Amino acid sequence: MSDLRFDPARILSVGGEYDGLCGNEPYADRRAASVSDRIAFRFFVPRQIGAKRLTVSALSGDGSHETTFSLDWEGLFGAFDLYQVDLTGKLPVGLWFLSVYAETGIGRVWFHRAGGGGLSFSERAPSERESFQLTVCDFPKTDRADDAGAVYHIFVDRYRRGKNTPVPDGMEFVSDWESRDLEYPAYPGAPMKNNRVWGGNLSGVTEKLDEIKKLGATLIYLSPIFLSPSNHRYDTADYLTLDPLVGDEHDLAELIREAKRRGIGVLLDGVFNHTGSDSVYFNQKGRFSSVGACQGPSSPYYKWYNFHRFPDDYECWWDIPILPRINPDEPSCRSFFVGENGVIAHYAALGVKGFRLDVADELSDGFIREIKARLNECAPDNLLYGEVWEDASNKVAYGKRKEYYLGGELDGVMNYPFRTATLSYLRDGGTDALGEYIGEVMPNMPREVRDRQLNLLGSHDTPRALTALGGERENGRTVRELSGVKMTPEEYAVARKRLILAYLTSATFPGRPMIYYGDEAGTEGYADPMNRMPYPWGKEDETLLDAYRRIGRLRSDHPALLHGSFTLLHLDASLLAYDRNDGKSAVTVFINRSQSDLEVSFENKYKDKKQGRSQIRKFSLSPLSGAVLTESGMDVFS
Repeated sequence: MSDLRFDPARILSVGGEYDGLCGNEPYADRRAASVSDRIAFRFFVPRQIGAKRLTVSALSGDGSHETTFSLDWEGLFGAFDLYQVDLTGKLPVGLWFLSVYAETGIGRVWFHRAGGGGLSFSERAPSERESFQLTVCDFPKTDRADDAGAVYHIFVDRYRRGKNTPVPDGMEFVSDWESRDLEYPAYPGAPMKNNRVWGGNLSGVTEKLDEIKKLGATLIYLSPIFLSPSNHRYDTADYLTLDPLVGDEHDLAELIREAKRRGIGVLLDGVFNHTGSDSVYFNQKGRFSSVGACQGPSSPYYKWYNFHRFPDDYECWWDIPILPRINPDEPSCRSFFVGENGVIAHYAALGVKGFRLDVADELSDGFIREIKARLNECAPDNLLYGEVWEDASNKVAYGKRKEYYLGGELDGVMNYPFRTATLSYLRDGGTDALGEYIGEVMPNMPREVRDRQLNLLGSHDTPRALTALGGERENGRTVRELSGVKMTPEEYAVARKRLILAYLTSATFPGRPMIYYGDEAGTEGYADPMNRMPYPWGKEDETLLDAYRRIGRLRSDHPALLHGSFTLLHLDASLLAYDRNDGKSAVTVFINRSQSDLEVSFENKYKDKKQGRSQIRKFSLSPLSGAVLTESGMDVFS
């Protein structure tokens, strides 16, 4: 069993130093534990308080259960008394909020977590945010070698045309691959046809598998490929039929087979919260031979939807009429997706590696658990990711605490907190978001989730990473107004260096680096639709492409980057430094985000083979560059 220890009075803070009091785990404030872990809750109390007895109260995440434990005095440490209680096996699987109080000569005093890792105290019980979060989870023990590589995210219509595929009626085919003839909303939120297509398809992805492999990718995540009347295909028309524009199941099977031959899995986008109104299931336009929900209560799909007033007033996703919401907890709907012959089993039988769940926070925990169970029944190493934009460990959606990280649901989420923190730091030098991520968000992740998170820098829902790192600010301008805005050569040069550092961070932080197609080639663009421009075949930024490939090789060569511990060494407006260590090897990363040379001095943990001792090492880090120190030497990225 591993030895998990908490040091709540010394929460990791920006620039702080680990004091060695909490065992061998330098990531001292881990706040997630397996049921098989030893959990020692340790607490340092200022002696000036005059504590006579210390108690920790554990409140379940849903507020339904509370239990208390007495802490034992362990000794003196400077101006602090150290108390401890062994919680091993005493808390069942679940999310818990721990609050501590002391009985003193003047009554009960509660301790509150404060900013920067400090403590405050008062007679008031702490809020949830001021308490100490602990997740007790139960993940199966697996050896996941395929977790090592990057994840390559493809918006299928804009990646690559392979063999000719038919253009369905109602679609407008853009023959010029490099055309910027995009559709823009008349006003924010205005309806659009989204029927302008470039014709990227599955055979096009298959043709470029060797290029994807060179990036160090071991997983491809495809945007939706099911039948749909739009180019984005988030308005599904038929879950069991592929859109003819992307190909057929033979094309999908060939992609899966050829990808597997190269050590790459294929992940599909699961849009199971809503369908299209123009679908087999809703059939609002009557284009399908099926009896859809719009044809009345006799439809087998009628109960999937919530009609306020039949047939025109119904519940929609974000009040968008073409996206009627379904209820996957309705028995026939749930069976359609997770039944023995349902959607999940159908595609798992074709060999897909798993699914990424669109708007996962709008799906019930029960439904997600059944998806995961069906996936793993088909293949134990199948994966399930979720779209969650916040800290998924304590997420509350629609008044209910989610259970993503308890085991049996998600293997990870799209790590938007990482994206926000990394881009903010590299562009502006602000440390707050990155410090928050390192000190608050990352410790809440169970190890099994932390090492599989999708560390993205951009997606089909965000501006391109290059633009976010170096382009003009949006400043309230519409997407149409921003459509012609591109970086100057000077801005682009800076943005490119920042993107290399961002991807280096993505690949060396805990989690899996995620590449949004074209980012590695120098694609610019603000929000949708500019962030979905075609891949620039033949016009790639070779400097960026080479850096992405080098970083991919770095990650595959050093196991410490896959499952090693994380220790923050330094963080300020100029320099970020951290260490990864798996007990057998270590990697130290330095990121100079400033426009100046930095002289770096640190204790080299790699012993001099002749001297047999540690050294103080010094080196110069050029502006907007990164250095990675390993046992074999130093790699520099700029």
